[in-house]
Amino acid sequence: MANKRKKQPLSPFVSKLIEYVYVIIGAALIALAFNVLLLPNHVASGGVSGISTIINYLTGWNPAFIQWAFNIPLFLAGLFFLGYQFGLKTFVGTMLLPFFVYLTQGLEPWTHEPLVAALFGGVLVGMGLGIVFRGKASTGGTDVAAQILHKYSHLTLGICVALIDGFVVISAMFVFDIESGLYALVGLFATSKTIDLVQVGLNQSKTVFIISENQEAIRQAILFKIDRGITRLSAKGGYTEDDKQILLCVIAQSEFSRLKEVIKEIDPEAFVVVMSASEVMGEGFTS
Repeated sequence: MANKRKKQPLSPFVSKLIEYVYVIIGAALIALAFNVLLLPNHVASGGVSGISTIINYLTGWNPAFIQWAFNIPLFLAGLFFLGYQFGLKTFVGTMLLPFFVYLTQGLEPWTHEPLVAALFGGVLVGMGLGIVFRGKASTGGTDVAAQILHKYSHLTLGICVALIDGFVVISAMFVFDIESGLYALVGLFATSKTIDLVQVGLNQSKTVFIISENQEAIRQAILFKIDRGITRLSAKGGYTEDDKQILLCVIAQSEFSRLKEVIKEIDPEAFVVVMSASEVMGEGFTS
């Protein structure tokens, strides 16, 4: 790869500070979505917030206090399974989310259409959770359980949240009605997809495998025209059993059209396989 100026790593203090800022911003977004979209439309789209929506409807108790009450034992579980550093940041999120819910409880609802509330509330909650997860923390509640499941199962965070919070949504169907439960599922789906989007980002990369008789020319073009690194992989032809080499390259999606042009110019007969790479870390790519 052509020489690039490497970014100086942040100091440990600044890195930790940024992570705590993520937790604060994410908690504020979730609380806002809860009070102006989800709670007034009885959309219990999972999590402790969904539980608090159900209990608030049945008893009239303040949702912020309900969330604090549920978050304490779940916080202790996160502290045990995920470690002290996770627990410290999660403690901040656990306390802040109900606090922000309490502060924003007087805001006017943005809509009284349950479907609109479920969709945009789910997106806003997903943004908040994704930001908090990027801070290597949680806002407490069932988010902690999702983080534990993610750590030991290697499922995406979005799927973990969907699995754990689905039970809350089903419970909401019995308390409200089936239609409200379906709206909650819409919100849960939007939350799950938005979490993954925030975690991975919009600019997905491409993994490209190239087999060509003009490998050296293609290698030089990728290195100096596309300005990307490249790796040679040893292989053997399945039919001819001849020894071959495969060029492996990871590029940004915006560079793919240029790469195709370069390969076609050099070798129109080249065999090229392209796959999506949802996350790439290393020089030349943001982590």
